[in-house]
Amino acid sequence: MEWLNYHHLLYFWVVAKQGSIVAASKELRLAHPTISGQIHRLEEVLGQKLFSKQGRNLVLTDEGRVVFRYAEEIFGLGRELLETVKGRPTNRLIRVVVGISDTIAKSIVRRILEPVFDLGENIQVICRNDRSVDAFMGDLAQGEVDVVLSDAPAGPGSPVRAFNHLLGECGTTFFAAAPLAARLRRRFPSTLDGIPFLAPGAESVLRRALNQWFDSNDVRPRIVSELDDVALAKIFAESGLGVLAAPSVVETELRQRYRLHVVGRTEKIRHQFFAISLERRIKHPAVAAICEEARKSIFA
Repeated sequence: MEWLNYHHLLYFWVVAKQGSIVAASKELRLAHPTISGQIHRLEEVLGQKLFSKQGRNLVLTDEGRVVFRYAEEIFGLGRELLETVKGRPTNRLIRVVVGISDTIAKSIVRRILEPVFDLGENIQVICRNDRSVDAFMGDLAQGEVDVVLSDAPAGPGSPVRAFNHLLGECGTTFFAAAPLAARLRRRFPSTLDGIPFLAPGAESVLRRALNQWFDSNDVRPRIVSELDDVALAKIFAESGLGVLAAPSVVETELRQRYRLHVVGRTEKIRHQFFAISLERRIKHPAVAAICEEARKSIFA
């Protein structure tokens, strides 16, 4: 079995934090060649270049960033071990990096993430947003994100073996500003025929589901705007520009914050929400909190 030399990893970690071997040598009180040699041996063992030169400084390569994140965890656990054994309270930072797909409503993301902040003062939530699920898969594989929140699962063609943890699902509610909603509500859904409609992007899961539902109800809304930005669609609807379809789970927020009124509801168009991770059984405390509270409170 091949073992990692933790002295090599420590020197790498300090250099990565300091940004140069000169600064690291002062902190470690070691000669420059000693540190350079140890890092070179670590690179040989891993088979990857961990740094690249940028002027007088060293910057982490993609592989170096992955190794640095592991080093942060390893030496953080080491500090926690000492504090635990010596009877001192631990102040270990719980860090979670969340990828947020570009199609999921941010109001839902806020509700999903809220329980994480109840884990204590030592929690740090880092959000990476507005990319597709597929675009996040590489980051997930390299350990640059811990979990991806999405309204669609990672596809079977994904190059990464990821697990789709279903957080919950709900139906669809149609909203409009008060005057338009009052006119359309009585004979919904037939009243949707020919009315101005604020449609989600053509490639979205919701758009395809809406088109099928419109066909089955023999209605043809007039698409006045196609929006990938969910927040902008809500503002357009508030301004009276058309009808908006959204997950029923955000109904209260849209009624209170955007002063929108319900036109009608359907359970035929389902919205599903996923936490996508590399873990079949969730171990990260923040990701576990996300999954547990979403299932228990938001989508119960």
